[in-house]
Amino acid sequence: MRTPLALTALAVWWTLPVLSSIAAQPDSRLSIRDFGAQPGGKTLCTAAMQAAIDACAGRGGGTVGFPPGTWLCGTLVLKSKVALELDSGCTLLGSPDLRDYPPHVPKVRSYTDNYATQSLLVGEDLEGVVIRGNGTIDGNGAAFTSRTYRDRPYLIRLFRCRDVRVEGLRLQNSGMWMQHYMACDRVTVRGLTVWNHVNRNNDGIDIDGCHDVHISGCTIDSDDDALCLKSTFDRKCENVTISDCVLSSHCNALKMGTESHGGFRNIVVNNCTIASSKAEKAIFGSRRGSSGISLEIVDGGEMEGVLINNVAVRGVEAPLFVRLGNRARKFSPDAPVPGVGTLRDVVLSNITATGAGKTGSSITGVPGHPVEGVSLIDVKLRYEGGGARDDAARPIAEKESAYPECTMFGVLPSYGLYCRHVRALKLTRVQCETTSPDLRHAVVAEDVQDLAIDGLDAQFSPGGAQPLRLTQTRGVLIRGCRPSVHGAAFLLLQGGSTADIALVGNDFRRVAKVAELADQVSREALSVSDSVSPRAK
Repeated sequence: MRTPLALTALAVWWTLPVLSSIAAQPDSRLSIRDFGAQPGGKTLCTAAMQAAIDACAGRGGGTVGFPPGTWLCGTLVLKSKVALELDSGCTLLGSPDLRDYPPHVPKVRSYTDNYATQSLLVGEDLEGVVIRGNGTIDGNGAAFTSRTYRDRPYLIRLFRCRDVRVEGLRLQNSGMWMQHYMACDRVTVRGLTVWNHVNRNNDGIDIDGCHDVHISGCTIDSDDDALCLKSTFDRKCENVTISDCVLSSHCNALKMGTESHGGFRNIVVNNCTIASSKAEKAIFGSRRGSSGISLEIVDGGEMEGVLINNVAVRGVEAPLFVRLGNRARKFSPDAPVPGVGTLRDVVLSNITATGAGKTGSSITGVPGHPVEGVSLIDVKLRYEGGGARDDAARPIAEKESAYPECTMFGVLPSYGLYCRHVRALKLTRVQCETTSPDLRHAVVAEDVQDLAIDGLDAQFSPGGAQPLRLTQTRGVLIRGCRPSVHGAAFLLLQGGSTADIALVGNDFRRVAKVAELADQVSREALSVSDSVSPRAK
């Protein structure tokens, strides 16, 4: 059926304004070339790039394109609803001259006021910030030789921004931290390759007091901490997911802390791998790397609701480091001195660590302030070994106010896991072993209350200390264990307050005796039931 001519004419007339409107719209992408930027990495293009960003913002937003080539610039101030898009073959290169980085002091006060105020890319109180593409941003960080925090620019620094996306890029060679997102909401960081090994404080990414954050598919190799959640002021880091990342560092690969004033809540980490850095030279830390997973509250604040699952760790000094301390550092001169914080409700599951160093992993609070509600489930820890029998009895200082680091206590009395000042600790199917003989305990619990051990598999070296030591520990249930400790006891009990130790459903056929009790421990402190007894010799 034919359309009447009048209706056809009406349709054409009706669409003309629409077609005219579409034709009148400018290209959605502005190129920095059109604003006078020159490639080659020799001509400073800051003014041209900033003009493109400002023009894009002036028309309500859009995309500023960075075509292939090397483009030299200083600080670029980002704008709302403006995306920076770096094409494949593009390198945005930071100027080596500090004068090209004007200071930017954010409105929110935090401990980072003591650090650098310069950045290559900076934005505050923005919405819809996007930095994406297949290109590279190079901070030229080796050009900034100051050993202090000042005068070494960050690469990316965003304050109080909303709906942030940083995707696909290679980020390298910052003068300071690579990325600092502070007090931001709804942040997505995806598919980044980060290499940061040219200066001090070369973190990979720092999420600071942010809410609703998603980090996925990133490969980060840094001299300082690789992926770090912080709270350098009185706002929590909250509702954060981290998945499918490869993390390497000369310091800590995955870390929450050190700054903890606001604390951390509802953090989920899944399907990640951790390994020693590929960079041979270490500026901070060590070639091997300090810790795989570090959870720290030392400046007040609270940590609760942390789930870390499916993580493979290879080659670091200590696979796990959990620390509630009392450094009590104020985040600003007029802030109150923080009290001791809280660290509770943490689950570490399906974690396998190989090639770890001699130090050992630890979970520690301070007297009167225990770590609470930590569960290790299906965790396998393999260390290099080499500990001496004397190390098993070595006293460990409290160091309540010390900077938290996995090596802060020196060589621990246990090669596998050292736990002190902890309440409601569960070890379920935990394996500890070494590649060379180690004469320390496998697991030590001191001042631990309500401890459940289920299916502990702890390697014993001939002539070594008992696999498990409990000191001043109360309310313990040990079950499902099949220790192989020929010629020695499985368990050592110490301390006058050690009590209510129940061994249920264990197989002790391969031990010389079940337990040794120090003089101050009552025989009523230990009960053994439904277990297979040691074979008579």
